[in-house]
Amino acid sequence: MKITESYSPEDRWVPQDATCLETELCLPDGIIRSGNEQDSQETGPMLLSQHNKIKVKESSDEKETTKHANEHCTKLNEPYYTDSKQNRTLAEVVTVSTTKGVFHQLLLTSAVLLLAAACGMPIGYSAVLLPQLYDTNETLSIDIEMGSWIASVHSLATPIGSFASGPIMDRWGRRPALLLAIVPLFTGWVLLATASSHFLLLLGRVVAGISVGLIAAPAQILLAEIAEPRLRGLLIGAPFVSYSLGILLVYALGSQFHWREVAWGGTVLPLLSFVALFFAPESPVWLARNDQPDRASAALTWLRGCPLQAKQELHKLTERFEEEQQQNNGRPQRFWKSLGEIAIIKPLIIINAFHVLQILSGTYLVVFYAVDIISDLGGSDINSIQAAVLTAIVRLAFTLLYCFLLLMMPRRLMVTLSGLGSGLSCVAIAAFMYIRADEPKTQYDTYVAAILILIYIGANTGFMTMPGIMIGELLPAKIRGQIAGYLFTIFNLLLFGVAKGFPYAKAALKTRGLFLMFGFASFGASLLLFFLLPETKGRTLHDIEDYFQQRNWLWMNRKRAPKERSVGGEEGRPLSNE
Repeated sequence: MKITESYSPEDRWVPQDATCLETELCLPDGIIRSGNEQDSQETGPMLLSQHNKIKVKESSDEKETTKHANEHCTKLNEPYYTDSKQNRTLAEVVTVSTTKGVFHQLLLTSAVLLLAAACGMPIGYSAVLLPQLYDTNETLSIDIEMGSWIASVHSLATPIGSFASGPIMDRWGRRPALLLAIVPLFTGWVLLATASSHFLLLLGRVVAGISVGLIAAPAQILLAEIAEPRLRGLLIGAPFVSYSLGILLVYALGSQFHWREVAWGGTVLPLLSFVALFFAPESPVWLARNDQPDRASAALTWLRGCPLQAKQELHKLTERFEEEQQQNNGRPQRFWKSLGEIAIIKPLIIINAFHVLQILSGTYLVVFYAVDIISDLGGSDINSIQAAVLTAIVRLAFTLLYCFLLLMMPRRLMVTLSGLGSGLSCVAIAAFMYIRADEPKTQYDTYVAAILILIYIGANTGFMTMPGIMIGELLPAKIRGQIAGYLFTIFNLLLFGVAKGFPYAKAALKTRGLFLMFGFASFGASLLLFFLLPETKGRTLHDIEDYFQQRNWLWMNRKRAPKERSVGGEEGRPLSNE
Protein backbone atom coordinates (compact mmCIF):
# COMPACT_ATOMS: atom_id res chain seq x y z
CA MET A 1 0.00 0.00 0.00
CA LYS A 2 1.67 3.20 -1.12
CA ILE A 3 1.26 5.90 1.51
CA THR A 4 2.45 9.00 -0.29
CA GLU A 5 4.42 10.07 -3.34
CA SER A 6 6.05 13.09 -1.69
CA TYR A 7 9.29 12.79 0.24
CA SER A 8 9.12 13.80 3.89
CA PRO A 9 10.70 12.80 7.22
CA GLU A 10 7.76 10.48 7.81
CA ASP A 11 8.53 8.54 4.61
CA ARG A 12 11.84 7.36 5.99
CA TRP A 13 10.08 4.92 8.31
CA VAL A 14 7.07 3.83 6.25
CA PRO A 15 7.62 1.08 3.67
CA GLN A 16 5.93 1.38 0.31
CA ASP A 17 4.09 -1.86 1.02
CA ALA A 18 3.09 -1.35 4.66
CA THR A 19 1.59 -4.54 6.03
CA CYS A 20 0.66 -5.78 9.46
CA LEU A 21 3.37 -8.11 10.71
CA GLU A 22 2.48 -8.71 14.37
CA THR A 23 -1.15 -9.90 14.19
CA GLU A 24 -4.03 -9.98 11.77
CA LEU A 25 -5.12 -6.46 12.74
CA CYS A 26 -1.80 -4.95 13.82
CA LEU A 27 -2.57 -5.35 17.50
CA PRO A 28 -0.09 -6.66 20.07
CA ASP A 29 -0.53 -10.13 21.50
CA GLY A 30 -3.33 -10.15 24.04
CA ILE A 31 -5.17 -7.11 22.70
CA ILE A 32 -7.53 -9.02 20.39
CA ARG A 33 -9.67 -10.90 22.86
CA SER A 34 -13.09 -12.37 23.23
CA GLY A 35 -13.93 -9.66 25.73
CA ASN A 36 -14.17 -9.63 29.50
CA GLU A 37 -14.01 -7.02 32.23
CA GLN A 38 -10.41 -7.71 33.14
CA ASP A 39 -9.27 -7.21 29.56
CA SER A 40 -11.14 -3.93 29.38
CA GLN A 41 -9.41 -2.70 32.50
CA GLU A 42 -6.02 -3.41 31.02
CA THR A 43 -6.44 -2.12 27.48
CA GLY A 44 -9.55 0.07 27.38
CA PRO A 45 -12.30 -0.70 24.84
CA MET A 46 -11.56 -3.68 22.59
CA LEU A 47 -11.33 -3.34 18.84
CA LEU A 48 -12.46 -6.80 17.75
CA SER A 49 -13.64 -10.00 19.42
CA GLN A 50 -11.92 -13.28 18.70
CA HIS A 51 -14.49 -14.57 16.27
CA ASN A 52 -14.47 -11.34 14.22
CA LYS A 53 -10.74 -11.36 13.35
CA ILE A 54 -10.21 -10.25 9.74
CA LYS A 55 -6.98 -10.84 7.87
CA VAL A 56 -5.61 -7.92 5.92
CA LYS A 57 -4.37 -9.75 2.83
CA GLU A 58 -4.92 -7.38 -0.09
CA SER A 59 -5.63 -3.72 -0.58
CA SER A 60 -9.11 -4.62 -1.93
CA ASP A 61 -10.06 -6.02 1.50
CA GLU A 62 -9.00 -2.91 3.40
CA LYS A 63 -12.28 -1.01 3.19
CA GLU A 64 -14.28 -3.99 4.36
CA THR A 65 -11.86 -4.61 7.22
CA THR A 66 -12.06 -1.01 8.41
CA LYS A 67 -15.86 -1.08 8.16
CA HIS A 68 -16.20 -4.15 10.39
CA ALA A 69 -13.64 -2.83 12.88
CA ASN A 70 -15.38 0.53 13.17
CA GLU A 71 -18.82 -1.08 13.55
CA HIS A 72 -17.55 -3.28 16.36
CA CYS A 73 -15.76 -0.36 18.06
CA THR A 74 -18.97 1.67 18.02
CA LYS A 75 -20.86 -1.12 19.78
CA LEU A 76 -18.27 -1.69 22.46
CA ASN A 77 -17.21 1.87 23.31
CA GLU A 78 -19.21 3.80 25.86
CA PRO A 79 -19.92 7.52 25.35
CA TYR A 80 -18.25 10.06 27.61
CA TYR A 81 -21.52 11.92 28.04
CA THR A 82 -24.67 12.70 26.11
CA ASP A 83 -24.91 16.05 24.40
CA SER A 84 -28.51 17.02 25.11
CA LYS A 85 -28.49 19.89 22.58
CA GLN A 86 -27.62 17.69 19.64
CA ASN A 87 -29.22 14.56 21.14
CA ARG A 88 -26.32 12.32 20.26
CA THR A 89 -23.57 10.50 22.07
CA LEU A 90 -19.88 11.24 21.76
CA ALA A 91 -17.99 7.95 21.62
CA GLU A 92 -14.28 7.50 21.17
CA VAL A 93 -11.96 4.71 20.07
CA VAL A 94 -9.06 4.38 22.50
CA THR A 95 -5.91 4.08 20.41
CA VAL A 96 -3.92 0.87 20.78
CA SER A 97 -0.46 0.68 19.24
CA THR A 98 1.61 -2.32 18.32
CA THR A 99 4.87 -3.01 20.12
CA LYS A 100 6.67 -1.43 17.19
CA GLY A 101 4.42 1.62 17.40
CA VAL A 102 5.11 2.05 21.12
CA PHE A 103 8.84 1.82 20.42
CA HIS A 104 8.53 4.52 17.76
CA GLN A 105 6.66 6.81 20.17
CA LEU A 106 9.43 6.30 22.73
CA LEU A 107 12.05 6.96 20.05
CA LEU A 108 10.52 10.31 19.13
CA THR A 109 10.14 11.16 22.81
CA SER A 110 13.86 10.47 23.28
CA ALA A 111 14.68 13.12 20.69
CA VAL A 112 12.63 15.63 22.67
CA LEU A 113 14.30 14.48 25.90
CA LEU A 114 17.70 15.55 24.59
CA LEU A 115 16.30 19.01 23.95
CA ALA A 116 14.59 19.15 27.35
CA ALA A 117 17.91 18.40 29.08
CA ALA A 118 19.50 21.16 27.01
CA CYS A 119 16.80 23.55 28.30
CA GLY A 120 17.38 22.55 31.92
CA MET A 121 21.05 23.52 31.81
CA PRO A 122 20.59 27.33 31.39
CA ILE A 123 17.89 27.26 34.09
CA GLY A 124 20.33 25.88 36.65
CA TYR A 125 23.35 27.78 35.30
CA SER A 126 22.74 30.84 37.50
CA ALA A 127 23.27 28.72 40.63
CA VAL A 128 26.72 27.83 39.24
CA LEU A 129 27.60 31.21 37.75
CA LEU A 130 26.67 33.57 40.61
CA PRO A 131 28.81 32.06 43.43
CA GLN A 132 31.88 32.21 41.16
CA LEU A 133 31.18 35.78 40.04
CA TYR A 134 30.66 36.97 43.63
CA ASP A 135 34.33 36.10 44.20
CA THR A 136 36.27 39.37 44.21
CA ASN A 137 39.20 37.67 42.48
CA GLU A 138 37.04 36.98 39.41
CA THR A 139 37.66 39.38 36.52
CA LEU A 140 33.88 39.80 35.99
CA SER A 141 32.97 40.04 39.70
CA ILE A 142 29.45 41.28 40.45
CA ASP A 143 27.37 42.76 43.28
CA ILE A 144 23.92 41.61 44.47
CA GLU A 145 22.09 43.88 42.02
CA MET A 146 23.89 42.51 38.97
CA GLY A 147 23.53 38.99 40.37
CA SER A 148 19.74 39.36 40.58
CA TRP A 149 19.68 40.49 36.94
CA ILE A 150 21.84 37.58 35.76
CA ALA A 151 19.58 35.13 37.61
CA SER A 152 16.27 36.62 36.49
CA VAL A 153 16.92 37.96 32.97
CA HIS A 154 16.64 34.42 31.59
CA SER A 155 13.01 34.36 32.76
CA LEU A 156 12.45 37.85 31.35
CA ALA A 157 13.62 36.72 27.91
CA THR A 158 11.77 33.42 27.90
CA PRO A 159 8.31 35.03 27.33
CA ILE A 160 9.61 36.53 24.09
CA GLY A 161 10.26 33.07 22.73
CA SER A 162 7.03 31.68 24.20
CA PHE A 163 4.99 34.45 22.58
CA ALA A 164 6.51 33.71 19.18
CA SER A 165 6.33 29.91 19.50
CA GLY A 166 2.54 29.69 19.06
CA PRO A 167 2.32 31.34 15.61
CA ILE A 168 5.51 29.60 14.47
CA MET A 169 4.37 26.07 15.29
CA ASP A 170 0.86 26.73 13.96
CA ARG A 171 2.25 28.09 10.69
CA TRP A 172 5.17 25.71 10.02
CA GLY A 173 4.58 22.80 12.37
CA ARG A 174 5.81 21.54 15.75
CA ARG A 175 9.03 19.94 14.48
CA PRO A 176 10.32 22.93 12.43
CA ALA A 177 9.58 25.18 15.41
CA LEU A 178 11.83 23.02 17.60
CA LEU A 179 14.62 22.94 15.02
CA LEU A 180 14.50 26.73 14.70
CA ALA A 181 14.58 27.16 18.49
CA ILE A 182 17.82 25.19 18.90
CA VAL A 183 19.85 27.82 17.01
CA PRO A 184 19.59 30.61 19.65
CA LEU A 185 20.19 28.07 22.44
CA PHE A 186 23.54 27.12 20.93
CA THR A 187 24.34 30.81 20.30
CA GLY A 188 23.51 31.75 23.90
CA TRP A 189 25.99 29.25 25.31
CA VAL A 190 28.73 30.49 22.97
CA LEU A 191 28.11 34.07 24.13
CA LEU A 192 28.33 33.01 27.77
CA ALA A 193 31.51 31.03 27.21
CA THR A 194 33.26 33.92 25.46
CA ALA A 195 31.79 36.84 27.46
CA SER A 196 34.23 39.65 28.24
CA SER A 197 31.75 41.97 29.97
CA HIS A 198 28.61 41.95 32.07
CA PHE A 199 26.62 43.04 29.01
CA LEU A 200 27.67 39.91 27.09
CA LEU A 201 26.80 37.73 30.09
CA LEU A 202 23.33 39.24 30.16
CA LEU A 203 23.02 38.94 26.37
CA GLY A 204 23.95 35.25 26.50
CA ARG A 205 21.33 34.66 29.20
CA VAL A 206 18.73 36.55 27.14
CA VAL A 207 19.41 34.60 23.93
CA ALA A 208 19.32 31.27 25.77
CA GLY A 209 16.11 32.36 27.53
CA ILE A 210 14.42 33.19 24.22
CA SER A 211 15.35 29.73 22.96
CA VAL A 212 13.92 27.97 26.02
CA GLY A 213 10.70 29.92 25.49
CA LEU A 214 10.55 28.87 21.85
CA ILE A 215 11.05 25.22 22.81
CA ALA A 216 8.65 24.76 25.73
CA ALA A 217 5.26 24.84 24.01
CA PRO A 218 6.11 22.94 20.76
CA ALA A 219 7.84 20.17 22.74
CA GLN A 220 4.85 19.58 25.03
CA ILE A 221 2.32 19.84 22.22
CA LEU A 222 4.27 17.49 19.94
CA LEU A 223 4.41 14.77 22.62
CA ALA A 224 0.73 15.20 23.52
CA GLU A 225 -0.29 14.82 19.87
CA ILE A 226 1.86 11.81 19.00
CA ALA A 227 1.13 9.75 22.14
CA GLU A 228 -1.67 7.26 22.56
CA PRO A 229 -3.90 7.82 25.64
CA ARG A 230 -2.38 5.02 27.72
CA LEU A 231 1.14 6.46 27.37
CA ARG A 232 0.39 10.17 27.14
CA GLY A 233 1.00 11.01 30.80
CA LEU A 234 4.34 9.20 30.82
CA LEU A 235 5.53 10.73 27.54
CA ILE A 236 4.47 14.29 28.43
CA GLY A 237 6.03 13.95 31.87
CA ALA A 238 9.29 12.43 30.61
CA PRO A 239 10.82 15.75 29.42
CA PHE A 240 10.74 16.98 33.01
CA VAL A 241 13.04 14.10 33.91
CA SER A 242 15.47 15.32 31.27
CA TYR A 243 14.88 18.89 32.39
CA SER A 244 15.91 17.91 35.92
CA LEU A 245 18.82 15.93 34.49
CA GLY A 246 19.98 19.08 32.70
CA ILE A 247 19.86 21.01 35.99
CA LEU A 248 21.80 18.24 37.71
CA LEU A 249 24.33 18.14 34.88
CA VAL A 250 25.06 21.86 35.05
CA TYR A 251 25.34 21.70 38.86
CA ALA A 252 27.77 18.79 38.61
CA LEU A 253 29.86 20.54 35.98
CA GLY A 254 29.84 23.76 38.01
CA SER A 255 31.18 21.96 41.07
CA GLN A 256 34.26 20.84 39.12
CA PHE A 257 34.89 23.39 36.35
CA HIS A 258 35.06 27.11 35.73
CA TRP A 259 31.84 28.75 34.55
CA ARG A 260 33.28 29.33 31.05
CA GLU A 261 34.08 25.62 30.64
CA VAL A 262 30.57 24.77 31.82
CA ALA A 263 29.15 27.09 29.13
CA TRP A 264 31.15 25.33 26.42
CA GLY A 265 29.80 22.02 27.69
CA GLY A 266 26.29 23.43 27.31
CA THR A 267 26.65 23.50 23.51
CA VAL A 268 26.80 19.69 23.19
CA LEU A 269 23.15 18.78 23.90
CA PRO A 270 21.67 21.37 21.48
CA LEU A 271 23.76 19.91 18.66
CA LEU A 272 22.72 16.32 19.46
CA SER A 273 19.04 17.25 19.75
CA PHE A 274 19.11 19.08 16.40
CA VAL A 275 20.37 15.94 14.65
CA ALA A 276 17.78 13.72 16.40
CA LEU A 277 14.82 16.00 15.63
CA PHE A 278 15.90 16.50 12.03
CA PHE A 279 14.94 12.87 11.37
CA ALA A 280 11.74 12.95 13.48
CA PRO A 281 8.20 12.96 12.01
CA GLU A 282 5.81 15.90 12.29
CA SER A 283 2.74 15.84 14.55
CA PRO A 284 -0.07 13.97 12.72
CA VAL A 285 -2.62 16.31 14.34
CA TRP A 286 -0.97 19.35 12.76
CA LEU A 287 -0.65 17.58 9.41
CA ALA A 288 -4.31 16.51 9.41
CA ARG A 289 -5.47 20.04 10.24
CA ASN A 290 -3.26 21.58 7.56
CA ASP A 291 -4.46 19.59 4.54
CA GLN A 292 -1.62 17.07 4.44
CA PRO A 293 -3.47 13.75 4.85
CA ASP A 294 -0.77 11.65 3.15
CA ARG A 295 1.95 12.79 5.53
CA ALA A 296 -0.46 12.48 8.47
CA SER A 297 -1.24 8.90 7.48
CA ALA A 298 2.46 8.09 7.13
CA ALA A 299 3.27 9.62 10.52
CA LEU A 300 0.40 7.81 12.26
CA THR A 301 1.34 4.51 10.61
CA TRP A 302 4.85 4.86 11.98
CA LEU A 303 3.66 5.95 15.43
CA ARG A 304 0.94 3.28 15.81
CA GLY A 305 2.70 0.48 13.91
CA CYS A 306 -0.28 -0.33 11.70
CA PRO A 307 -1.95 1.30 8.64
CA LEU A 308 -5.44 0.23 9.78
CA GLN A 309 -5.11 1.85 13.19
CA ALA A 310 -3.59 4.92 11.55
CA LYS A 311 -6.53 5.18 9.15
CA GLN A 312 -9.05 4.98 12.01
CA GLU A 313 -7.29 7.70 14.00
CA LEU A 314 -6.81 9.92 10.96
CA HIS A 315 -10.52 9.59 10.18
CA LYS A 316 -11.34 10.83 13.68
CA LEU A 317 -8.96 13.78 13.37
CA THR A 318 -10.34 14.90 10.01
CA GLU A 319 -13.92 14.39 11.18
CA ARG A 320 -13.35 16.72 14.14
CA PHE A 321 -11.72 19.32 11.92
CA GLU A 322 -14.57 19.20 9.42
CA GLU A 323 -17.13 19.63 12.22
CA GLU A 324 -15.31 22.75 13.43
CA GLN A 325 -15.27 24.17 9.89
CA GLN A 326 -18.99 23.49 9.44
CA GLN A 327 -19.75 25.32 12.67
CA ASN A 328 -17.92 28.37 11.28
CA ASN A 329 -19.38 28.12 7.74
CA GLY A 330 -16.15 26.74 6.33
CA ARG A 331 -14.01 29.61 7.60
CA PRO A 332 -11.34 29.38 10.30
CA GLN A 333 -12.52 30.69 13.65
CA ARG A 334 -10.87 33.85 14.89
CA PHE A 335 -8.49 33.36 17.78
CA TRP A 336 -10.01 35.99 20.07
CA LYS A 337 -13.51 34.74 19.40
CA SER A 338 -12.47 31.23 20.42
CA LEU A 339 -11.38 32.52 23.83
CA GLY A 340 -15.02 33.26 24.67
CA GLU A 341 -16.06 29.59 24.52
CA ILE A 342 -16.69 27.86 27.84
CA ALA A 343 -14.65 24.83 26.70
CA ILE A 344 -11.59 27.11 26.48
CA ILE A 345 -12.26 29.47 29.40
CA LYS A 346 -12.30 26.67 31.98
CA PRO A 347 -8.95 25.06 31.13
CA LEU A 348 -7.33 28.51 30.81
CA ILE A 349 -8.41 29.47 34.33
CA ILE A 350 -7.21 26.15 35.75
CA ILE A 351 -3.83 26.37 34.04
CA ASN A 352 -3.12 30.04 34.83
CA ALA A 353 -4.21 29.79 38.46
CA PHE A 354 -1.99 26.76 38.94
CA HIS A 355 0.94 28.57 37.31
CA VAL A 356 0.72 31.38 39.88
CA LEU A 357 0.50 29.01 42.85
CA GLN A 358 3.25 26.77 41.48
CA ILE A 359 5.69 29.69 41.21
CA LEU A 360 4.81 30.91 44.70
CA SER A 361 5.32 27.39 46.04
CA GLY A 362 9.04 27.77 45.22
CA THR A 363 9.33 25.12 42.49
CA TYR A 364 11.69 27.21 40.37
CA LEU A 365 12.99 29.63 42.98
CA VAL A 366 14.77 26.80 44.75
CA VAL A 367 16.41 25.90 41.42
CA PHE A 368 17.56 29.48 40.76
CA TYR A 369 18.81 30.17 44.28
CA ALA A 370 19.63 26.66 45.51
CA VAL A 371 23.08 27.56 46.86
CA ASP A 372 21.88 30.65 48.77
CA ILE A 373 18.88 28.88 50.31
CA ILE A 374 20.87 25.84 51.41
CA SER A 375 23.55 28.07 52.94
CA ASP A 376 20.89 29.80 55.07
CA LEU A 377 19.40 26.49 56.14
CA GLY A 378 22.57 24.60 56.97
CA GLY A 379 24.96 27.30 58.08
CA SER A 380 28.53 27.94 57.00
CA ASP A 381 29.73 24.41 57.69
CA ILE A 382 27.78 22.88 54.79
CA ASN A 383 29.26 22.72 51.29
CA SER A 384 26.47 24.57 49.49
CA ILE A 385 27.60 23.62 45.98
CA GLN A 386 27.62 19.90 46.81
CA ALA A 387 24.29 20.31 48.58
CA ALA A 388 22.83 21.94 45.44
CA VAL A 389 24.02 18.95 43.41
CA LEU A 390 22.34 16.64 45.93
CA THR A 391 19.05 18.56 45.62
CA ALA A 392 19.25 18.21 41.83
CA ILE A 393 19.78 14.45 42.18
CA VAL A 394 16.75 14.21 44.45
CA ARG A 395 14.68 16.29 42.02
CA LEU A 396 15.73 14.05 39.14
CA ALA A 397 14.89 10.87 41.05
CA PHE A 398 11.47 12.15 42.09
CA THR A 399 10.69 13.49 38.61
CA LEU A 400 11.35 10.00 37.27
CA LEU A 401 9.13 8.55 39.99
CA TYR A 402 6.30 10.97 39.18
CA CYS A 403 6.47 10.03 35.50
CA PHE A 404 5.78 6.40 36.37
CA LEU A 405 3.08 7.48 38.84
CA LEU A 406 1.42 9.33 35.95
CA LEU A 407 1.31 5.98 34.14
CA MET A 408 -0.14 4.09 37.11
CA MET A 409 -2.27 6.42 39.25
CA PRO A 410 -4.88 9.17 38.67
CA ARG A 411 -3.54 12.66 37.96
CA ARG A 412 -5.71 14.34 40.60
CA LEU A 413 -4.62 12.04 43.41
CA MET A 414 -0.95 12.40 42.55
CA VAL A 415 -0.90 16.19 42.43
CA THR A 416 -3.05 16.54 45.55
CA LEU A 417 -0.68 14.36 47.58
CA SER A 418 2.28 16.23 46.10
CA GLY A 419 0.88 19.58 47.21
CA LEU A 420 0.07 18.37 50.70
CA GLY A 421 3.58 16.95 51.13
CA SER A 422 5.13 20.15 49.81
CA GLY A 423 3.03 22.35 52.08
CA LEU A 424 3.67 20.32 55.24
CA SER A 425 7.43 20.18 54.64
CA CYS A 426 7.57 23.97 54.06
CA VAL A 427 5.70 24.66 57.28
CA ALA A 428 8.08 22.28 59.10
CA ILE A 429 11.13 24.10 57.64
CA ALA A 430 9.74 27.50 58.67
CA ALA A 431 8.98 26.25 62.19
CA PHE A 432 12.43 24.68 62.56
CA MET A 433 14.20 27.86 61.43
CA TYR A 434 12.07 29.98 63.77
CA ILE A 435 12.86 27.77 66.75
CA ARG A 436 16.59 27.70 65.97
CA ALA A 437 16.82 31.34 64.90
CA ASP A 438 18.88 32.58 67.88
CA GLU A 439 20.76 29.34 68.50
CA PRO A 440 24.28 28.55 67.22
CA LYS A 441 24.37 26.25 64.20
CA THR A 442 25.26 22.65 64.98
CA GLN A 443 25.68 19.43 63.04
CA TYR A 444 22.18 18.53 64.23
CA ASP A 445 20.81 21.62 62.45
CA THR A 446 22.55 20.61 59.24
CA TYR A 447 21.06 17.11 59.25
CA VAL A 448 17.53 18.26 60.08
CA ALA A 449 17.66 21.05 57.50
CA ALA A 450 18.95 18.64 54.84
CA ILE A 451 16.20 16.09 55.51
CA LEU A 452 13.44 18.72 55.47
CA ILE A 453 14.65 20.40 52.26
CA LEU A 454 14.98 17.05 50.49
CA ILE A 455 11.42 16.10 51.55
CA TYR A 456 10.19 19.45 50.24
CA ILE A 457 11.97 19.04 46.89
CA GLY A 458 10.73 15.47 46.52
CA ALA A 459 7.11 16.42 47.19
CA ASN A 460 7.12 19.70 45.26
CA THR A 461 8.60 18.08 42.15
CA GLY A 462 5.14 16.71 41.40
CA PHE A 463 4.10 20.29 40.61
CA MET A 464 6.87 20.61 38.01
CA THR A 465 5.31 17.93 35.79
CA MET A 466 1.77 19.33 35.82
CA PRO A 467 1.89 22.52 33.66
CA GLY A 468 3.11 20.64 30.58
CA ILE A 469 0.57 17.87 31.12
CA MET A 470 -2.32 20.32 31.55
CA ILE A 471 -1.34 22.35 28.47
CA GLY A 472 -0.98 19.17 26.41
CA GLU A 473 -4.22 17.56 27.60
CA LEU A 474 -6.75 20.26 28.58
CA LEU A 475 -6.56 22.65 25.60
CA PRO A 476 -8.71 21.88 22.51
CA ALA A 477 -6.89 21.06 19.27
CA LYS A 478 -8.12 24.10 17.32
CA ILE A 479 -6.36 26.49 19.68
CA ARG A 480 -3.79 24.27 21.38
CA GLY A 481 -0.73 25.37 19.46
CA GLN A 482 -1.32 29.12 19.52
CA ILE A 483 -2.62 29.47 23.07
CA ALA A 484 0.12 27.23 24.52
CA GLY A 485 2.75 29.80 23.55
CA TYR A 486 0.80 32.61 25.22
CA LEU A 487 0.32 30.55 28.38
CA PHE A 488 4.06 29.97 28.65
CA THR A 489 4.54 33.71 28.04
CA ILE A 490 2.36 34.62 31.03
CA PHE A 491 4.02 31.94 33.13
CA ASN A 492 7.53 33.18 32.41
CA LEU A 493 6.63 36.84 32.99
CA LEU A 494 5.33 35.86 36.42
CA LEU A 495 8.43 33.78 37.05
CA PHE A 496 10.69 36.69 36.08
CA GLY A 497 8.93 39.05 38.48
CA VAL A 498 9.15 36.62 41.37
CA ALA A 499 12.78 35.63 40.61
CA LYS A 500 13.85 39.28 40.28
CA GLY A 501 12.24 40.20 43.59
CA PHE A 502 13.38 37.08 45.44
CA PRO A 503 16.58 38.55 46.99
CA TYR A 504 14.61 41.51 48.35
CA ALA A 505 11.75 39.31 49.59
CA LYS A 506 14.32 37.07 51.26
CA ALA A 507 15.87 40.08 53.01
CA ALA A 508 12.46 41.24 54.25
CA LEU A 509 10.81 37.92 55.16
CA LYS A 510 13.91 35.90 55.95
CA THR A 511 14.21 32.35 54.67
CA ARG A 512 11.67 31.02 57.18
CA GLY A 513 9.08 33.54 55.96
CA LEU A 514 9.65 32.48 52.37
CA PHE A 515 9.10 28.82 53.19
CA LEU A 516 5.90 29.70 55.00
CA MET A 517 4.73 31.39 51.78
CA PHE A 518 5.81 28.30 49.81
CA GLY A 519 3.70 26.14 52.13
CA PHE A 520 0.50 28.18 51.82
CA ALA A 521 0.87 28.30 48.02
CA SER A 522 1.35 24.50 47.93
CA PHE A 523 -1.86 23.95 49.92
CA GLY A 524 -3.71 26.38 47.62
CA ALA A 525 -2.54 24.54 44.50
CA SER A 526 -3.73 21.22 45.92
CA LEU A 527 -7.19 22.63 46.65
CA LEU A 528 -7.45 24.23 43.21
CA LEU A 529 -6.68 21.03 41.33
CA PHE A 530 -8.73 18.82 43.64
CA PHE A 531 -11.88 20.82 42.92
CA LEU A 532 -11.39 21.88 39.28
CA LEU A 533 -9.03 19.49 37.50
CA PRO A 534 -10.77 16.64 35.60
CA GLU A 535 -9.26 13.16 35.70
CA THR A 536 -7.64 12.71 32.29
CA LYS A 537 -5.67 9.52 32.74
CA GLY A 538 -6.34 7.14 29.85
CA ARG A 539 -8.74 9.54 28.09
CA THR A 540 -8.44 10.62 24.49
CA LEU A 541 -7.86 14.30 23.77
CA HIS A 542 -11.22 14.42 22.00
CA ASP A 543 -13.00 13.18 25.12
CA ILE A 544 -11.32 15.77 27.32
CA GLU A 545 -12.55 18.46 24.93
CA ASP A 546 -16.07 17.05 25.23
CA TYR A 547 -15.90 17.18 29.03
CA PHE A 548 -15.15 20.90 29.04
CA GLN A 549 -18.28 21.48 26.96
CA GLN A 550 -20.28 20.79 30.12
CA ARG A 551 -21.48 23.77 32.15
CA ASN A 552 -20.04 22.56 35.46
CA TRP A 553 -16.90 24.03 36.98
CA LEU A 554 -16.33 21.63 39.86
CA TRP A 555 -15.22 18.08 39.04
CA MET A 556 -17.67 16.61 41.54
CA ASN A 557 -20.58 18.39 39.77
CA ARG A 558 -19.88 16.85 36.35
CA LYS A 559 -22.60 15.02 34.45
CA ARG A 560 -22.70 11.40 35.52
CA ALA A 561 -23.61 8.53 33.21
CA PRO A 562 -25.33 5.45 34.68
CA LYS A 563 -22.74 3.16 36.24
CA GLU A 564 -24.02 0.14 34.39
CA ARG A 565 -23.03 1.79 31.09
CA SER A 566 -19.40 2.01 32.17
CA VAL A 567 -17.06 -0.57 30.67
CA GLY A 568 -13.92 -1.80 32.39
CA GLY A 569 -11.80 -0.08 34.97
CA GLU A 570 -10.69 3.52 35.41
CA GLU A 571 -9.24 3.82 31.91
CA GLY A 572 -12.31 2.30 30.33
CA ARG A 573 -14.78 4.63 32.03
CA PRO A 574 -16.16 7.88 30.65
CA LEU A 575 -15.11 11.21 32.16
CA SER A 576 -18.70 11.67 33.29
CA ASN A 577 -18.70 8.55 35.48
CA GLU A 578 -17.74 8.38 39.12
